[in-house]
Amino acid sequence: MSNFSDADWWDSEAAVLRVVSDLLAGELAQVRPGRAALPLPWAPELDFARDLGADSLELLGMGTALAEALHLDRTEVDTRLLARPCLGDWAAAVRTGLQTAAAPAALTFRTSGSSGSPKRCSHALALLWQEVLELARLLPGRRRILSLVPSHHIYGFLFTVLLPRALGIGAAIDLRAAAPGSVLREARPGDLIVAHPGWWEQAARLAPRFAEDVTGVSSTAPCPDPLARELADAGLRLLQVYGSSETAGVGWREEGGAPFTLLPYWAATGDPATLARMLPDGSIAGYPLQDRLDWEDARRFRPAGRIDAAVQVGGVNVFPAYVADVLKMHPQVADAAVRLMRPDEGRRLKAFVVPHAGGRAAAVDALRADLLAWCAERLTAPERPAAIDFGERLPRQASGKPADWIMNLA
Repeated sequence: MSNFSDADWWDSEAAVLRVVSDLLAGELAQVRPGRAALPLPWAPELDFARDLGADSLELLGMGTALAEALHLDRTEVDTRLLARPCLGDWAAAVRTGLQTAAAPAALTFRTSGSSGSPKRCSHALALLWQEVLELARLLPGRRRILSLVPSHHIYGFLFTVLLPRALGIGAAIDLRAAAPGSVLREARPGDLIVAHPGWWEQAARLAPRFAEDVTGVSSTAPCPDPLARELADAGLRLLQVYGSSETAGVGWREEGGAPFTLLPYWAATGDPATLARMLPDGSIAGYPLQDRLDWEDARRFRPAGRIDAAVQVGGVNVFPAYVADVLKMHPQVADAAVRLMRPDEGRRLKAFVVPHAGGRAAAVDALRADLLAWCAERLTAPERPAAIDFGERLPRQASGKPADWIMNLA
């Protein structure tokens, strides 16, 4: 389990095909907001021009995104990739490029920046492998991995691409197209279900009884304590992993409401905004934190809110302030505020809009429809407000600070 050559994930054709598919689907979603995408998984025979309608500029963007994420030689984009716009050919080119790369292996994952533009987070493969070896020690006896997450985000890559190699088991089984009930019926002893809190919430609504020795893992957003306890009562061992695209995994816990425990190579520092990581060669590197952490002792902590004001929707970082700015660009909007819904309201963003003109019901209804279309053209699905309320002024506390509001469900 400790041999670094085991981290050569490109040896698996299935893993490469899934990573490449997810990367390209993600790139197309960025440049085609509001347009329906071809469901994953994609067949190797898929032709990007014929089957996806990709034009030359989209193909160039797809190739560039692939080269950036996997640190491929750009000549692969300019020649082999663009000359043969077929998924199987691109996956084969990726394998060849990674097998023959002279530079140390690394990957770049993209997340949203504080301005709403993509933020690039690069990690050496050796550091990702260091984490996966620790995760494998927390997950003994796993014989299959059932994946409900994309493999081109850092969480999915760690748990569905690298972890199977560390555990010495077969490739992860991609079940994203399956309903939660089907996944629950498929689960058997020795399985690890890799999902996010939104999926676990849907699964819990089915009142499941998990088979003995089924383990789940949840990350990308906080798993509400009542949900974690409900899943535990149903027989599931749920491993919650705390981290970010910038740091990768930082800590873990198995019980709702418990503090997280640092992975062994992390340590607190005198700076509350920084963690120290011991690298595989024994050197120490500092990493900026994305969250404030409340420490219970030197190894245990509780997340206490984002430093950069991001929130999670469907496992994706989104920035309410950026979404509000997009709404305020609409010619009929005087002001806007955007927040994450309260737990009793849902798990999406909600918006409060102050129109330039009056509050007649008919005008408000028309503006709501117009704003939803406006957002669909300019924002990704997780960024789009699922509910929009209107008023003459933004909600504020008596002190003048911004306040939450109760959604109008009428």
